[in-house]
Amino acid sequence: MKRLIFIELQKIWMNRASRILTLTYFILLSFIALIASIKFDIGPFKFHLAEMGIFNFPFIWHFNTYVAAFLKFFLAIVIVSMMANEYSYGTLKQNLIDGLSKKEFILSKFLTVIVFALCSTIFVFVMSLLLGLSFSSYNEFDVILMDLDYLLAFFIKLAGFFSFCLFLGILVKRSAFALGFLLVWSIFESIIKGILVFRIFPNSSTGDTIMQFFPLEAMSNLIIEPFTRLSVIRTIGTQIGVENTKDYSVHYFSILIVAVWTFLFIYFSYKLLKRRDL
Repeated sequence: MKRLIFIELQKIWMNRASRILTLTYFILLSFIALIASIKFDIGPFKFHLAEMGIFNFPFIWHFNTYVAAFLKFFLAIVIVSMMANEYSYGTLKQNLIDGLSKKEFILSKFLTVIVFALCSTIFVFVMSLLLGLSFSSYNEFDVILMDLDYLLAFFIKLAGFFSFCLFLGILVKRSAFALGFLLVWSIFESIIKGILVFRIFPNSSTGDTIMQFFPLEAMSNLIIEPFTRLSVIRTIGTQIGVENTKDYSVHYFSILIVAVWTFLFIYFSYKLLKRRDL
């Protein structure tokens, strides 16, 4: 297993574009810390994001995982390109000739996906912990440990999304078309959601109940937006008569749905590769 991971990571590191995108991803993740330095002081109006409580425990786990998830597209490009390059450079055929089975090949790609998701999660955990210890008003040990399930949701979200990208890379073979297909699928889900929620089931939650089983929507449901959870936003909402009834918690049923999709993406990736004439 270590040999398979080493082979894939070496391929990525030897590719200049993939290396730059991977480094850029982790550098941009660290830029979340710069949010703490955002200040506006114009006369009586003072705005300091760090003082709004975004780095307070346990809210920071929710906020940082939500923001960090937007950067996953950098690694998505790496994963799609990783698969496309196997066809372009003929390394897939060469690996099979050298004795690597198709099952081992897919396993090596999936392990790479897991490594990326795990490294991202650990990076966000360490960064959030340091920011929280520096800026949080609540540093009690039990408070720090609250809401750590957002990190699990973040890991599952990345693993599911990257597995989807891997499947598209195998299905389409070309990185540009695979990323285009990802965009089209995202638009397709948005259209279906609009039809279900606003046309077919406008006065019930049936539309959202159905949509939770679509892959990208299921991943999105793992970590919903945290901004309306801030006390300052809640106060403004109360003043204008808007009641906030959102459920911000991580639901393990959503995790199960994404885990099933992850399995299906890897399974169909293997089936595609097994049936395809290389």
